[in-house]
Amino acid sequence: VEHPAAGYRKIFETVEELNEPIPAKITGVIPSWLGGSLLRMGPGLFEVGDEPFYHLFDGQALMHKFDLKDGQVTYNRKFIRTDAYVRALTENRVVITEFGTAAYPDPCKNIFSRFFTYFRGIEVTDNCMVNVYPIGEDFYAVTETNYITKVDPDSLETVKKVDLCKYLSVNGVTAHPHTDTDGTVYNIGNCFGKNMSLAYNVVKIPPAQKDNSDPFEKSQVVVQLPSSERLKPSYIHSFGMTDNYFVFVEQPVKINLLKFLSAWSIRGATYMDCFEANESMGTWFHLATKDPAGYLSSHKFRTSAFNIFHHINAYEDQGFIVVDLCTWKGHDFVYNYLYLANLKKEWEEVKKAAMKAPQPEIRRYVLPLDIHREEQGKNLVSLSYTTATAVLHRDGTIWLEPEVLFSGPRLAFEFPQINYSRCRGKKYSFAYGLGLNHFIPDRIVKLNVQTKETWVWQEEDCYPSEPLFVPIPGATEEDDG
Repeated sequence: VEHPAAGYRKIFETVEELNEPIPAKITGVIPSWLGGSLLRMGPGLFEVGDEPFYHLFDGQALMHKFDLKDGQVTYNRKFIRTDAYVRALTENRVVITEFGTAAYPDPCKNIFSRFFTYFRGIEVTDNCMVNVYPIGEDFYAVTETNYITKVDPDSLETVKKVDLCKYLSVNGVTAHPHTDTDGTVYNIGNCFGKNMSLAYNVVKIPPAQKDNSDPFEKSQVVVQLPSSERLKPSYIHSFGMTDNYFVFVEQPVKINLLKFLSAWSIRGATYMDCFEANESMGTWFHLATKDPAGYLSSHKFRTSAFNIFHHINAYEDQGFIVVDLCTWKGHDFVYNYLYLANLKKEWEEVKKAAMKAPQPEIRRYVLPLDIHREEQGKNLVSLSYTTATAVLHRDGTIWLEPEVLFSGPRLAFEFPQINYSRCRGKKYSFAYGLGLNHFIPDRIVKLNVQTKETWVWQEEDCYPSEPLFVPIPGATEEDDG
């Protein structure tokens, strides 16, 4: 499918918030059983005054709300009143450095106060434009720093900013946590471990408390995983969780800590300037048990280099852990290709730029739990339904080769969703994703991970967001919904 009219540029245009919900125009029929509210986060403000934001992940956080009732839909949207947003509007300029946009000192200040601004360093952004999820009885809009923002899901008003560093030993956490059936939230972030080296902490926040106390007060670190490089943690966007294990994929996209710390005093530096590729490490898989929590240091899984942002699902089966991932081949950082200047070009130019980026692929890796020294050189995977392999090497590492579940030229299956309440951590059949055509979202894809069959929804000049699966009440089949 081609997009010569470049209608996708509308995705990257600033919009105004609404004063009240408006009725949505409906094509087709919404099932009578489908009711409730859908909350979505995304960027909505792409410039302040005459200063543009440069990266896709820099636009200021806008919350969207769709209310579904009796076959009708209303739509509302409001900007989250983060410090980044409020101060930008107040001063009519970019005040806090974002992912790919640097904030400069106020030009109205004199030379001495500007000097001290440099010395204080750049503030960490609270621009929570990535996701929204419940913790306890409340909803929080999030990014990947230590700041999350409590919001009112009814009015979309901003309630308060929470600093996770006050409760947990993490420098930040992902925007894609896992939630257990009891409401316990698990997440992962990098931290300072022993001897001032970097590590990764899996953390948990308990469900709503009977005494109405703050769940954050009882949050804790569950287990710590080591970093392959002392001062260069890998970029983490999500992780896997089965009934009994945490799965962490350590990718070759690294955060250079020294660059990161020095960037705070260098004019014009951004988060993007602190990433670098480790061209020799490949990709490492780490396992940890959930209860009792412990890092499986004896299981050293390795494979070739890829970028990983989203886990689809992970589950245990007959002594193996099956891990399904949205990958991008190689160590070149995919976010380098998501600057707005690239994405807003004419269609032929967009395609040309995407051709230089890593190739996307849905992959299945299988990690054996039982490892015996005498099995060197053999494929340890005995599951009949997959071609993925795991071979034990003499040095004790286990080399993984994947089974490819989905691959198309410059066509990514991303932002994956499953029937989460039924299938998270369980053997499953269906995944739903947003199809990126040379990075432009232009289709919704349903994938059968067992047969590799796909179904596609696509309409001309339509640019959807990620899908969300809602099961029919009393559903018997996994994909009834």
